[in-house]
Amino acid sequence: MDLKHKNVWRVIAQVSLMLFNLCGDTKEEMCHSPLISGLQPSSFRSSSLLSSSHGPGFAKLNRREGAGGWSPLNSDKYQWLDADLGRRTHITAVATQGRYGSSDWQTSYLLMFSDTGHNWKQYRQEGTIGAFPGNSNADSVVQHKLHHPVIAQYVRLIPLDWNPNGRIGLRLEVYGCPYNSDIVSFNGHGSLLYRLSPRTMQMSSESIYLRFKSMRNSGVLLHAEGLNEQSLTLELERGKLFLHLRKGRSLSPDSRHVVSLGSLLDDQHWHHVVVERHSNHLNLSVDKSTVWVQIPTRFSHWDHDQMSVGTDQGLGSWRSDRNFQGCLENLVYNGQNLVNLAKQKDKQVTVKGNVTFSCAEPVFVAMTFTSPQSFLSLPGVADPSSMSMSVGLQFRTWNREGLLLTFDFPEKKGGVRLYLSKTRLHLQINKPGRAPLELQAGSALNDGQWHSVDLISGQGRLTITVDRDEGATAQASPPFLITLGGQLFFGGCPSEGSSQECTNPFRAFQGCMRLLTINNQPVNLIKLQQRLTGNYSHLQIDMCGIIDRCSPSHCEHGGSCSQSWSTFHCNCSSTGYTGATCHSSIYEQSCEAYKHKGNTSGYYYIDVDGSGPIKPQLIFCNMTEDKTWVVIQHNNTELTKVGPTPGKSQHAAHFEYAFDEEQLEAIISQSEHCEQELVYHCRKSRLFNTAEGAQLSWWVGGPGSGQVQTYWGGAPPGSQQCACSQQQNCVDPKHHCNCDADLIGWTNDSGLLTHKESLPVRSLVLGDVQKPGSESAYKVGPLRCHGDKNIWNAAFFNKDTLYLHFPTFNGELNADISFLFKTTSSSGVFVENLGIRDFIRIELNTSTEVLFSFDVGNGPLVVSVKSDFPLNDNRWHRIQAERNVKEASLRLDQLPAATQQAPADGHIHLQLNSQLFIGGTASRQKGFRGCIRSLQLNGITLDLEERAKITPGVQAGCPGYCSTYSSLCQNHGRCVERTKSFSCDCSSSPYTGAFCDKEVSISLKPGTSISYTFTEQMVNELNRSGSTFPSSIFSDMTLRAENISLSFRTSQSPALLLYVSSYHSEYLALLLNKQEKLEVRYKLESNKDAEILTSKVKNLANKQLHSVVVSRLAESVSVQIDRNEKEDFNLTSDVEFNGIKSLILGRLHNSGELDPELARLGSLGFTGCLSTVLFNSISPLKEALLYPNTSPAIVTGPLIQSACGTTSPNSYAAETTHQQSGQSGSVGAGQPLVNAIRSDSALIGGVIAVVIFVSVSALAILARFLYRRKGTCRSQDVKTVKPEDAPGLPFSNQSSSQNGPTENQKEYFN
Repeated sequence: MDLKHKNVWRVIAQVSLMLFNLCGDTKEEMCHSPLISGLQPSSFRSSSLLSSSHGPGFAKLNRREGAGGWSPLNSDKYQWLDADLGRRTHITAVATQGRYGSSDWQTSYLLMFSDTGHNWKQYRQEGTIGAFPGNSNADSVVQHKLHHPVIAQYVRLIPLDWNPNGRIGLRLEVYGCPYNSDIVSFNGHGSLLYRLSPRTMQMSSESIYLRFKSMRNSGVLLHAEGLNEQSLTLELERGKLFLHLRKGRSLSPDSRHVVSLGSLLDDQHWHHVVVERHSNHLNLSVDKSTVWVQIPTRFSHWDHDQMSVGTDQGLGSWRSDRNFQGCLENLVYNGQNLVNLAKQKDKQVTVKGNVTFSCAEPVFVAMTFTSPQSFLSLPGVADPSSMSMSVGLQFRTWNREGLLLTFDFPEKKGGVRLYLSKTRLHLQINKPGRAPLELQAGSALNDGQWHSVDLISGQGRLTITVDRDEGATAQASPPFLITLGGQLFFGGCPSEGSSQECTNPFRAFQGCMRLLTINNQPVNLIKLQQRLTGNYSHLQIDMCGIIDRCSPSHCEHGGSCSQSWSTFHCNCSSTGYTGATCHSSIYEQSCEAYKHKGNTSGYYYIDVDGSGPIKPQLIFCNMTEDKTWVVIQHNNTELTKVGPTPGKSQHAAHFEYAFDEEQLEAIISQSEHCEQELVYHCRKSRLFNTAEGAQLSWWVGGPGSGQVQTYWGGAPPGSQQCACSQQQNCVDPKHHCNCDADLIGWTNDSGLLTHKESLPVRSLVLGDVQKPGSESAYKVGPLRCHGDKNIWNAAFFNKDTLYLHFPTFNGELNADISFLFKTTSSSGVFVENLGIRDFIRIELNTSTEVLFSFDVGNGPLVVSVKSDFPLNDNRWHRIQAERNVKEASLRLDQLPAATQQAPADGHIHLQLNSQLFIGGTASRQKGFRGCIRSLQLNGITLDLEERAKITPGVQAGCPGYCSTYSSLCQNHGRCVERTKSFSCDCSSSPYTGAFCDKEVSISLKPGTSISYTFTEQMVNELNRSGSTFPSSIFSDMTLRAENISLSFRTSQSPALLLYVSSYHSEYLALLLNKQEKLEVRYKLESNKDAEILTSKVKNLANKQLHSVVVSRLAESVSVQIDRNEKEDFNLTSDVEFNGIKSLILGRLHNSGELDPELARLGSLGFTGCLSTVLFNSISPLKEALLYPNTSPAIVTGPLIQSACGTTSPNSYAAETTHQQSGQSGSVGAGQPLVNAIRSDSALIGGVIAVVIFVSVSALAILARFLYRRKGTCRSQDVKTVKPEDAPGLPFSNQSSSQNGPTENQKEYFN
């Protein structure tokens, strides 16, 4: 289901739920009658009583009989009071008082419910909150309305805390109304079969409502099917509810659809199930959890004519082992109460086997080990004459480890320990003087299911069995007798200092136990609860309080949930998200964001909505230009030939993008500009209009399924025109497209589609392709977008009294907030949203501390991050805050994140109701003064600029980025401010690229020369950039300082690297001498010999890359090679380089005025690679390669761009990039490059054969060429082709810039 439709159905479901709750609220207002006040004293029970006048029968609200309420004998956490309401009742509220006229009252308590007076279930708010606030005095009434009303016969209250200056004292009232239901009970050998009424018409929606309770974790609740072999099955499997939809009897995945929900549904408590189908949308609800799914169309028409309840009997199939054991209540199918029909013995219903219309259930008393301090001790049944012993129990837990049982042998001659370790059951027997005996059985016993354990010793054999017939058994034959001694300890040991001797080297058990037996005698846990036998601590008796913290899972984005008794863990590996609940994306939201972290072109994962539901997608980011382009390919971006197809009057093409729909929409929406190239080459093939004006061709584009578009690239939407009409240069002025002229010769219409609402192109229909002589080809290029409207979206708050407001932030369970700020203030509130009690806030507390605070009902929680540097430095700083049900975290810039754990059983819903304030606050006077940028809440960017435009005093946008990001401009690049963002000016750098980090390198041959001629203006610039001396008049172009840097790789020695000439017979030269050392030669006086400065660094002609930096200031010269120590020299001649003329790289063609040695060396040229040459602020390689037509650089001989240097390392790059593979080449003259897949099969074979032959031949020639050029640099020719050297070029995969036909176009496809 796409995101938009999923949200629509979610809204519909939520509206329905609101209406249901509204009706429920009205009902609950009527269902508020007191239920306790009319009960007889015999309806009350308690754990104990202080005296007969403090008995439970006096615990009625506002009554003063007896001692004015109930008080137990001892005030501790093991006391309780319960009331029998006489029948199952709808309970909506509870109220408490203390004992009249006393200092006895409880300050907090637990509320329990039951149908039988056993197997109590704790009422929990928000799924985890168990405790209710109690009283603060003896007389005031504290009432709590239950968020989720309960249906039960018994109510129990357990005081947790009480007045420290008194004792427990209680008066109680429960509110509600009678509850009526139709119940049917199954014992596993019975079922109901319904013949459903035939339908006169197909139903667009259907529903099933029921309640059930069971002690078995598996069994079929109901099975419905029809004549069309469609079936529906509701089934319990390992305590989860599964909805199976099937079509036919096939077992293939396409013939079935499965939805599951819920957990621990075998707890013998009632569970509410709702199945609703609306067309092909289905809602499945279990208790308070709901899943919304879209089902395939083949499952959207149920047409059931029979239903079996309690079994899957149908279509001749029947398996008794899958029968349901338990009770069903109020089974309603499409408004018809089926249980009531069965009770009325309706002819549509057939009763099979043992079925009763009341809920008969066995009573199992369980106990919950709630904490590491929990334990139970029972006396052993000591019989010295007995030669055998046995202990049995059932347990369920989420923990991997824990002690189940330990006891000593008589006279303490060893002992037994039964424990869980690594989810397996271990038995360890220790006997003095003997090696420990160890047995293991079972696996994965921490799955939350009930598992039985039987330990039996007798007749010289020891046996441990897990899960009886379905499980595993381990046996041993110990050479000694195993019998019970004194006390048996279950779950753990008493605390240190206890008189009872018990040691536990393992972790204590946390979970539930039941059905304890000792020597085949069942343990009466009710007597234990009444303190009539044994001893215990931190134990809840007559209930199993296990909670599945992974159902529903709080792990987002496909993270897997695992749990222990007290917490859960999310495994986020391979999801692309991080955090305690896999909420926050590890990827950036755009190519622009990657670029401004210093990354270069390549493939990157883009998560367009951050923590939102849209998945990350691998996208190619082209960062070679000033603009950062996102390139999205589809299934056919090649030029494709269209020819006549028999039986078809049109040619249709469909374009599939390797993106989900919501990903495409989000990328287009957040980009500043998107475009897609549309090209049509034609001969006798019109594009849009016939002579009669009929529409011939169209394309479909836009979001979703798209809309029909009737314009071509370069023209406005809906115009039925092409680019030539806008440029007024169509070949026939009577038509708005070149192709509509219907010429015999080749022409084309091409242009860019830039209307974002019409992108991407999804299909293309060409209608004039069948007439004789008609030929054409089309091309739909990839979707290309640049810019990110979100990343630079900013607002400036000039005063701390200004703010922007937005609708209430919805982040109940997960909330992430990220933004950038810059300020000169030392404090201020960035973001604040308030509720009645809850709130969330991020603020600058001091100039070095940021606070993230919130309250979800557990009291304020504050996370703080302190910086070692001031944050009010007017530079951009990034804040990332996240709050989820498990923890809160705050990150500032690149500092480690600070975290605070949330309470394990606390409130989890953040409930806000006021407006969201940005830059200000509703609760304080002082807001924030400065800039906030790129503010995102749960992946959604707030449009600060649009809101600022309509808010007085707040300025849209916030200039000033270079103070923070200038370091991204490398290699002498200069940061240039923009209204939004910044750019790097590389004019003074030998590098190019977005961040001046892309090297410019060439491979020189002996005959190649680059000569750069200086002008007077350039020399003035050189002096300003290279000298710190005061300026003077340089009319004769004189330098007093130079800064020279370059890199090279060569095996030539001697070799001239760089030469600067003068009009006055002066020069500067960098060369390698015969000893492979660098020489810097200065001749600054024409009548004196050159001064030679020789470096000590050796072996510079070793084919390795070397970097050289030469700096001169007057007579002082420094030379540094690679990472060697800098070498200093002093000139003895003049310090002025007069009348500089030109800079030469490579061969010197005019060396008449040079020294004979230097002239001879210059005539040899240079063989090797030069990279990133910089002479003061001039880069001759850039001028020659990038601006060959406008620069003062003259190139003689072949100029070959090379990769001999190494790209400047970027310390800011955080991602590994993979370069895009090369594109296809061109084909023969007169033809466009055509996707061979779309061409005739014979042509495919011929083209492939030719391509393979040419490729192999080219590779062989290239290999031979490279072998002959051994020792030179690897390179590729990129020389500029002169017009006179180039033959007529064919159509290529690039669109033509001309609209009219050329001679080559006239030969197209001939």
